[in-house]
Amino acid sequence: MQKQSVKTRSMNIRTLPRKIALIVTLVATSYGALAQSNSPTQVEMTGSEGTVLMGSAITSFDNPWAMAFLPDGHSLVTEKTGAMWLLDENQQKRAKVDNVPKVTPRGQGGLGDVIVHPDFASNNTIYVSYVERDAKDDAFSGAVIERATLTITDKGASLSNRELIWRQSPKVTGNGHYSHRMAFSPDGYLFISSGERQKFTPAQNMAMNLGKIVRLNADGSVPEDNPFYGNGAVTEQIWSLGHRNPLGIDFDAQGNLWSHEMGPRHGDELNIIEKARNYGYPTVSQGDHYSGVKIPNHEDIPIFKSPEKAWVPAISPAGFIIYKGDLHKDWQGDGFIGGLSSQALVRVSFNQDDKGKWNVEEAERYEWGKRVREVEQDGMGNIYVLEDKEGGRLIKLQKGN
Repeated sequence: MQKQSVKTRSMNIRTLPRKIALIVTLVATSYGALAQSNSPTQVEMTGSEGTVLMGSAITSFDNPWAMAFLPDGHSLVTEKTGAMWLLDENQQKRAKVDNVPKVTPRGQGGLGDVIVHPDFASNNTIYVSYVERDAKDDAFSGAVIERATLTITDKGASLSNRELIWRQSPKVTGNGHYSHRMAFSPDGYLFISSGERQKFTPAQNMAMNLGKIVRLNADGSVPEDNPFYGNGAVTEQIWSLGHRNPLGIDFDAQGNLWSHEMGPRHGDELNIIEKARNYGYPTVSQGDHYSGVKIPNHEDIPIFKSPEKAWVPAISPAGFIIYKGDLHKDWQGDGFIGGLSSQALVRVSFNQDDKGKWNVEEAERYEWGKRVREVEQDGMGNIYVLEDKEGGRLIKLQKGN
């Protein structure tokens, strides 16, 4: 029903019988309420440095997990419960994507990350991560990654040519610390964050790709210049080790890879990821075990790579971008981290001195009482955040003051 037809009927309402007039009035009222509910809602975010950042809540999802923008302005949003949405150029829901991998969501596992191939405009290829359960005993699970062709038509969107290119190895029990975030490097390699699955020791076990940052070619094969190439099919995937639950990775404008990591009881980390380096978990951490047992700090055993920034108490970091747009010039080169337990969007600044030493600081923390699961940037330089949990909203940030 178009708005004009409702208005026309309302003008003639006095000529209708009483019951019919009442029905028409209710329809018109409902239409007005619906139109109002579909309009963006303003969200005020209070900055820790006294600034106020405004956002526009566009739509909402059922446990959203990741977002990726296509070159034409469309975007994709995954829900942990198993749906992938195609959004139009205004970031409104257009259609559910067909033939998405089926998942059984449990704990932290389900449908996960989605990214687009650097040459998507010519090959229509995307990458999707999700949790695969063991066919013989579904108490065992692990993250996997598929690449697929995304086809968009007037009727909607679907995936085809799905190909599984990577698995966490081995599958283990439990439903936490999958991580399975992805990013392409400027030179075209696929990097994957792989959590240690709440099992501690796999992060130091070179026969497993758990608790590691993994580097692959775009087709899932292993680059021959990986640091442990030739030491076995799983080991040769490893780029760095000693990670707990890295839930955000991105490259800065200079091509450096950064990853934030959810620590144990506290002690969340932001690391610059370097080839073949060991980041120490579970031998060292800036936090303690949930049992209360102390963990030595990185400074106590300096053979392990220390974080460039750590948070005590924890912020529980989720999605992550390093801003490369022109729209918010004051934020160029800054990192934006989604905070779960901290219920905030955390902005960090990166500075490197003449000797190459990094100084990474929290610049500001924006709060509006919601857990933040994902942060993304579109081709125009706009920044979007996805709130966590059922009803999590997609919010487009407006310029800060």
